[in-house]
Parts: sequence; structure tokens; C-alpha cells
Amino acid sequence: MIFHYLPKSLSGSISTQSENGVEEIRLRSGQPTELIYSDNRIVRLPEVSGNEIMETLNYLCGYSVYLLEKEIKHGFFTARGGHRVGICGRTTEHGIADISGLNIRVAHEKKDCARDILPYIRDGECIHNTLILAPPGVGKTTYLRDLIRLLSFGDDKHPGVKISVVDERSEIAACYRGVPQNDLGPRVDVLDECPKVKGMLMVLRSMSPQVIAVDELGMEEDFCAVLQILYSGSRILGTLHCRDIQELRQKPYLQEILQGKKVTRYVLLLRDAEGERHFQIYDEKLEPICAK
Repeated sequence: MIFHYLPKSLSGSISTQSENGVEEIRLRSGQPTELIYSDNRIVRLPEVSGNEIMETLNYLCGYSVYLLEKEIKHGFFTARGGHRVGICGRTTEHGIADISGLNIRVAHEKKDCARDILPYIRDGECIHNTLILAPPGVGKTTYLRDLIRLLSFGDDKHPGVKISVVDERSEIAACYRGVPQNDLGPRVDVLDECPKVKGMLMVLRSMSPQVIAVDELGMEEDFCAVLQILYSGSRILGTLHCRDIQELRQKPYLQEILQGKKVTRYVLLLRDAEGERHFQIYDEKLEPICAK
């Protein structure tokens, strides 16, 4: 239930709407509230005031905004249930003041969404070094989360894998006050709100992971850390923004990985006009393996 976080003044309008498929709820002071659905449909509700936005923020924080000052300073925080809340307003050296807008990105676990991908990244006991590629908003983190869960649980033929999750933005495990809100399985260790590079090297040295999972790789230092992981014997399971394989080939920080064929599976996610997700899988030579 996500609608119960919204201002009471919207209750009448919300009662006629479905929560199924809602991906974002946007509140802007003095503007209509927007419900954005997975099929790109936008439903506009009555406008909200600045006071109502603060009421919503307090409710989302459990009336303990001060406990989330560090996260809010970076422009977002994770609410109970794993919902990520982006914040806009006047920035100061201490954080964000005069808050005028919220973007609630509704958490969706979508268990088993990645089950059809799993056979292509697992070869017996071996896990392929894998990068999940997609434009923003297609579901990279959702598929990453489900692959972590599936690998962690294992199945009748394969034991569960030890996975260390470096969750810089609390989007994978969606920790709320240190407790994961999402089901990642029994063999996962989460390093929450830790910078990716620092976190990847920390778990590599301390947690003996078989797989290190990380979201939204993109900077040069990210891929330098990934190379250390690849040379260490641990496997990488990560995501990065990329619209197609041609764009992947052009990313400057990926050249050593691409030329050395260090990553052996690339999963490209796509979304059609109806909001349905599809995937294409490529090998280390960027040759297509399958498409569904």
C-alpha cells in the first residue's frame, strides 16, 4: 500500500485509482499530483500545497526526519517498504530546505522476472561475469535484485551462492534503518549506503564473496574496481545505463573490459510501447545469444 502515504486531501481522488502498475508518484507544490504507471499512462490528481508535501515527507519518514538527515542531504531517502523518495527544494550547505517537491519511486520486487535470464548467466557451478544494460526506467535494478535472489537461494541442481551487495543508494536491498525490505535470499550480505568503489573493495577483502553485486556502474573508478574484482576470482553482477550495444562499445571506461573479454554476459533490457519488458543476451564478443 503506497497511497496511504499521500495527503488526506487526495483521498477522494485516489479511491478511484489502482495502485497496480504505479511506478512513480510526483508531488509538486501548487501543481497537480501525478501518478505515473508502467504503461506510460499519467493520471493527474488535485494539486497539493507545500504544507501537504511536508506532511507527506514526515509520514514517509515516520515523523523522524532528523534520523534521515544524511540521506536527505543527498536528495533522496528510502522509506519503509523500499520506496525511494527523491526531494527537491532550495539547497543549502546543510542539505535541502524549503522542500517543494517529492518523487516517490514505488518499490516493485517482481519476483521471478529474471528467471528466464538465469540459465544464460549460469553454467553449471560457474557464474558468468554479467552486466545488465538498459535506458533509465526500464528495470535494471529490478532484474538485478531478482537475479541476486535466485542465485542466493539456488535450486535443486545448484547450491545457493554467497553474494555481497554494495547498495550505495539503498535501491537493491532497500534497507530501512539497516534492515533489508526486499527479499534477496539467505546467502546475501548487504553493505548499505556505501560508495560503490569503497564498498566493492571492502567486501572483496572481508566477505569472501563468490559474487559481488552493484547497481549503476558508470564512472572510471567504478570500472577500475570492477577489474580488481575480475582479477581476484570473484564474479561481478552489475548494471549500467546503456540504450544499445553500439553505445556500450563506445563507453571509454569499458574498453579494457571489452577488449579483454572480461565480462562474458551482457543482458540488454528493452520495454515496448505497452510497457512489456524484453531482453537480449550477448556474449563476451558482443555476439547475440538469445532474444525474448
